[in-house]
Amino acid sequence: MSVHLNDHAEWIDQLDPASRERLEHSWSDATKVFSARGLDNYVKGAAALRGLGRGDELVNAWIDGAPQVAREVGEDVVGELATTALMLASKTSGAVIELVLATAPTAARRLADGSLFLQYLQFLNTLVAQAPRGLRPMLGQLDALFGQLTLGGLRRWATWGAQAHRTNYEEQIAYFGLQSKESLAMLQKERKGTLLVDVQRRINMYLRALWGRDFFMRPTAGDYESREGYRPFIEDWFIHLPDAYDAVNGNDGVVDATELYRAAAAHAAAHVVFTRRPISAESLNSWQMALIGLVEDARVEALTLARFPGLRPLWAQLHTVQTIQDKTAGDWLNRLARALLDPAYDEIHPWIAQGRALFTDSWPRLQADPYDNTVSWDIGVQLAHSYHELTQGPAFQPRTDLQTAAYRDDNRYFWAFDGFDFERSIAAGYEPPQQLRKQVNLMEFVNELEVEGAGDDAQEIWVLGTELFPYEDLGVSFNESEGREPVLPPVHYGEWDHLIQLERPAWATVQERRPKAGDAAVIDGILTEHRRLIGRMKYILDAMQPQGVQRIRKLEDGDEIDLNAALASLTDLRMGRQPDPRIMMRSVRKTRDISVLVLLDLSQSTNDKVAGQEHTVLDLTRSACALLADAIQKVGDPFAIHGFCSDGRHDVNYWRFKDFDQPYDEVAKARLAGMEGQLSTRMGAAIRHATAALKAQRSSKKLLLVITDGEPADVDVRDPQYLRHDTKKAVEEAGRNGVITYCMSLDPRADQYVSRIFGARNYLVVDKVERLPEKLPVLYAGLTR
Repeated sequence: MSVHLNDHAEWIDQLDPASRERLEHSWSDATKVFSARGLDNYVKGAAALRGLGRGDELVNAWIDGAPQVAREVGEDVVGELATTALMLASKTSGAVIELVLATAPTAARRLADGSLFLQYLQFLNTLVAQAPRGLRPMLGQLDALFGQLTLGGLRRWATWGAQAHRTNYEEQIAYFGLQSKESLAMLQKERKGTLLVDVQRRINMYLRALWGRDFFMRPTAGDYESREGYRPFIEDWFIHLPDAYDAVNGNDGVVDATELYRAAAAHAAAHVVFTRRPISAESLNSWQMALIGLVEDARVEALTLARFPGLRPLWAQLHTVQTIQDKTAGDWLNRLARALLDPAYDEIHPWIAQGRALFTDSWPRLQADPYDNTVSWDIGVQLAHSYHELTQGPAFQPRTDLQTAAYRDDNRYFWAFDGFDFERSIAAGYEPPQQLRKQVNLMEFVNELEVEGAGDDAQEIWVLGTELFPYEDLGVSFNESEGREPVLPPVHYGEWDHLIQLERPAWATVQERRPKAGDAAVIDGILTEHRRLIGRMKYILDAMQPQGVQRIRKLEDGDEIDLNAALASLTDLRMGRQPDPRIMMRSVRKTRDISVLVLLDLSQSTNDKVAGQEHTVLDLTRSACALLADAIQKVGDPFAIHGFCSDGRHDVNYWRFKDFDQPYDEVAKARLAGMEGQLSTRMGAAIRHATAALKAQRSSKKLLLVITDGEPADVDVRDPQYLRHDTKKAVEEAGRNGVITYCMSLDPRADQYVSRIFGARNYLVVDKVERLPEKLPVLYAGLTR
């Protein structure tokens, strides 16, 4: 076989003139990566693609891309690339095949392995059959996808989208084009390392605990394998942290990614706190700027350590430079950085000692003005001048001689410092901080009120525990006449799709709302109406109440001797009978350690009247809750009463009529009296939200009691099995979190589905709904005995 282009004339003649000219220009580069056989396959591949009749651009993409693929992963896979392109011709358009060839060099560069590249080609063949409309948008995002996912992660991400949207082509295109929220959520889920989104809340709380203020954080992406571009930075007042970190080696062992995030966030926050003016870079060379930046890092860290000395071990363990390292200017920078931070670091070199002495001498100046960053300028310039004289070290290379402490940012912040511009931060996507809601009494409210018409942007909202009425006795409160219902932050939960056997991330949105207040006298009337039932339950409730210390007798192994039993045994022994060895007893404290949450289905169907009765299902539910609350109140168990309904997956309404930390008083009774039935029943999301509330309780036993009059259903779901399976998954998730879920169903046909959702022993179907008020407290007693 020949390496000369003219020797392949029989194949070249099949190409159009533009493609032949393109091949001639690429030939010299192709000969550097292909063998003679590879060049033959290269030319034959161009001719075969030309024979498809799908346009010359397809051939040109092959001519340009094949040598690049061979350069990255070898020429053996190039033949498989041509075969894949020919096989796709019967399944998709020429434009998509062209895109496959054009992006092949990207895939080869990111995978860097011939066998992995072959698996990637097999994956494309599978995907074009599963999601034909998704292949093109995915290839358009291939560089970004491979920058974040392994081949396995890409396959899982694509398979989820193909199965979830196999019949909805618009959503399929949006998913594979990274235009949908679930696409981005699955992308984050499949990434390696620890994601910023998973620890951002904890890091925010951590910084707030340190400084008593909020810091604005954003993720920044980079090349995952080489970590290029993976340094933190501060820009426009935002702290940009890598969106994924791996564990790193520290002086005392492996430092996990969460600790690395904590170190990076604390260091960046120190810059934000102690920087008030920029440092001038005028007349400075790159070496001077590097040293000034290093000293500035040390300055803000020293000021932070003066307040929070416990941060020193966190930062110091990430400075892993050794004393003997002096091959590059970067080694000297890292030695100096560690010396300025860690007093225990044993470094005796004159240049390092000079830096330590200058920094120590500047401390009184820093104490006098902690925002004076000219200290860093002065020390950095002096150290730059003495570097070559004291170290005879190599020259500084700006691109390679960098600080190796993974948590430090790139210092762009103080070289181009600008004051915080709120309007610019809004344009950049920063959401204003949430309002502080403060519970106050009436006199505080009246005496301290300054802004009568505070809007939604008010920094602090004062809340009264009861309604406030104007001086005129009109019977209308200020809230009813002037107030607006507050919009609380929505909470997103995943939802199980039984058809694809996968969870749709962040699919349902739970929106908490303020319950309406009714007449508390209605609840008192219910208790009066059922006083006979309350009387019959008195003995059950008395037995459930904690009995304090009880003595357990007739034990072989106990804490003390039971004198009566010991004397009886001694008598038996004297009379020649077999004595009873159980002569010990033990004192045991009988306590109850259980939290109960009652979750009410408040869908539109609860407004229906019970057959043969004047009462609606909602009336009976309200009566049952009133009796149950009165019973639990007497026993003393912490309990909550919540309710839910839904209007599609984006709006699952959730009410807290009585929460664990709230007393069961007139306010709670008024909320129960004001319950209304409306909309639909998306039960899985509500159970997940209730489980989150129960998880916050410290009780050893947690019970979620669901009361519903029908099966899960919603306006945007046509498959009757979809929400049943999702609710079953929600119940299983609650069980894994230590929450026992029990369902009391008022649907006489519920046996068909409720046992599959809650389990064979975790449900009760009330055949006669009118008996609900008497059955619910008894059920509670049986479950918590």
